Amino acid sequence: MKKLPRFAVILLAGALAGSLALAGDPSPPAGAPAAGRTTSVPLAPNAPASYVVQRGDTLWGIAGKFLSEPWYWPEVWYLNPDIKNPHRIYPGDTLRLVYDAEGKPQIRVERGADLRLSPQVRSTPLDQAIPAIPFDVVAAFMSKPSVLSVDETKTLPYVVGLGDTRPVAGVGDTLYARGLDGVDVGLRYNVVHVGEPLKDPDDGHLVGYEGVYAGVGRVERTGGPGKDEFAKLVLIESARETLIGDRLVRDQLEVPLDFVPHAPAKDITGRIIAAIAGTTVIGQYHVIAINRGKNDGLEPGHVLAIWQTGDKVKDRGPGGASNTNQFTEPFKPTVRLPSEHAGTMMVFKTYAHMSYGLVMSAQNQMHVGDTVKNP
Repeated sequence: MKKLPRFAVILLAGALAGSLALAGDPSPPAGAPAAGRTTSVPLAPNAPASYVVQRGDTLWGIAGKFLSEPWYWPEVWYLNPDIKNPHRIYPGDTLRLVYDAEGKPQIRVERGADLRLSPQVRSTPLDQAIPAIPFDVVAAFMSKPSVLSVDETKTLPYVVGLGDTRPVAGVGDTLYARGLDGVDVGLRYNVVHVGEPLKDPDDGHLVGYEGVYAGVGRVERTGGPGKDEFAKLVLIESARETLIGDRLVRDQLEVPLDFVPHAPAKDITGRIIAAIAGTTVIGQYHVIAINRGKNDGLEPGHVLAIWQTGDKVKDRGPGGASNTNQFTEPFKPTVRLPSEHAGTMMVFKTYAHMSYGLVMSAQNQMHVGDTVKNP
């Protein structure tokens, strides 16, 4: 065989090395883009090359490990056609940061069941998909709602009467209710009093009511379709008097939390109309209600930025407080300070004209009346 010249051997070795590089894993070390690669997706500064999903994780938290702005998750999530439900992630799955031929980042999932023999992967049973947001926070709110939509006040089961013809009921007393036809004996329902109306601050439209938690009733006898077939409940917990007309809300979470965080496709601008649990200062993991809903294009998973409304102040001029005078003060011009970005929320339940959201991050204090809009 004829010996190749030295320069030809060098060229051949270089070409072979290039072919092997193209055939290998396209992800650069430590999850960082290779030299010359650019992307508009905001990767986190220390985005890992891979991550094994743990029990207790949320999709929002995992997205925040890879991205500086988690609502860009759909931009990088690679929908593997070999996986039955690619939107669900389970404990034990491995997520890998890779790059396509154009240098765009992708997150790919390797199911934990296929990797249990690998020494690098912690063996975790695949039982329940991780939620998008903290389950316990939302479950606690939904089990004792502090806001009722207009539709809920019309359709929820309600207290028709109280035992012994009492005007109010406490622990141990009997409740009779409509709307509990065919339910199982032993189920628990929260008793919620319809409070003050909540109106859209922009147009005055009625969007809901404050929900005042009164107690918990346990079903002792199911109801029926007849006009005299009332369900019977016994009040087993009481926070305030139960009244005729109070609504009954099932004591369980009925909101699926397997949605994906993403920005709305259309422009949204709204206001916070209620802070759940009666707090005046809103922070991380507080549930809030806003005056925008399905009719405005909102859906579970939509992420919105929260902007703290600037205060109104008197412009007293360069002297500031030294210029304060009881006679001239009324004539000083009133100005509004600029709004500042205060946090981020994710919508988890929508109605026609209102939605519930969970505050995912908080940089400043937030209050009822602050603005929400596209991130």
